Amino acid sequence: MSQRSRVINLYKTLLYLGRDYPQGYDFFRRKCHAAFMRNKDLNEKEAEEWVKKGDYIIKELESLYMLKKYRTMKRRYYPDD
Repeated sequence: MSQRSRVINLYKTLLYLGRDYPQGYDFFRRKCHAAFMRNKDLNEKEAEEWVKKGDYIIKELESLYMLKKYRTMKRRYYPDD
């Protein structure tokens, strides 16, 4: 997969995950777009590092959302003590 397509795929994935962001989708989209535009002129090595950071952010967002779902399920089915 070419680097350009990896960056586009990363951007799309981040926007998809941003739908459930606690501060709202618009806030997430603006920040994400600004970060990608700020780094649009990087060389290949620097761009690869940022793609790796982006993959890490995706994993962190997924774990944040899973924790949120777990806490919601726990509150629904177990009484507060």
